Amino acid sequence: MILDFSAFTWFHVLLSLIALIAGLMLIPALLQGESAAGLTSVYLASSVATDVTGFFFPFTKFMPSHGVGLLSLVLMAVAIIARYVFHYAGAWRWLYAVCMMLSIYFLAFVTVVQAFMKVLALQALAPTQSEPPFAITQLVVLVIFAGLTIATAIKFRPAAMPAA
Repeated sequence: MILDFSAFTWFHVLLSLIALIAGLMLIPALLQGESAAGLTSVYLASSVATDVTGFFFPFTKFMPSHGVGLLSLVLMAVAIIARYVFHYAGAWRWLYAVCMMLSIYFLAFVTVVQAFMKVLALQALAPTQSEPPFAITQLVVLVIFAGLTIATAIKFRPAAMPAA
């Protein structure tokens, strides 16, 4: 099977942008204890699709991006099970909140990496991504998401979902 990778790349980027925007819109809902069913569905579908399509790019060795994709898929699998199988019961409530936040963080992390690779002004600041501007940016994103993840784990208390 031969893919047109330029079109495929745009498709992958579009999926990731949809997932990132939906994920960022989902954070306030999670902090307010809302399950936001429609937004959650959009986020999960686009984020899983982003991770899966990432494995269709040609590669010759396992790279850090593959590790992030696999971790993200595991987190989303736990979140899906917590929501749709266990309906947030017991520890599944905070597991769902933490897994959702961590998967959104991974999207933000990758977005920063890609921005420093593709945006010329950022690339000039950190051409190898080992320079202070890149490290500081990633640290700020990590600190913000760490705080949001802790807050979400504490505050996410949705109304009980009926068993299917």
